[in-house]
Amino acid sequence: MPTLVGGSNTCTLQINPADVERLGLDGFATVTSATGTLTVPLEPTDTIMPGVVSLPHGWGHGGSVQAVAAEHAGVSANTLTDESAIDVLSGNAVFNGVPVTISATAVITTH
Repeated sequence: MPTLVGGSNTCTLQINPADVERLGLDGFATVTSATGTLTVPLEPTDTIMPGVVSLPHGWGHGGSVQAVAAEHAGVSANTLTDESAIDVLSGNAVFNGVPVTISATAVITTH
């Protein structure tokens, strides 16, 4: 529904500029965890400390046949999280502190 699609949905990987330079990244990066891989556009920012990245959740509707979803495609951070990793105290799935590797993207794909 169009009324539910609001706010920022940039689906960008927030990363410190020093890491962009150190890793030789240019525009896009491949993010890999134990459960999946995503290709995402970069958003260099000094608000993220070196060695850490942030991937805002995004809509994750890449390849959708639904019109509104297809207009707002992007990646889903769920691809990188492990549904079996549970926070002991809350009983919720672990969505933060997910170990990932970042590498240059050889081929830029569209979502």
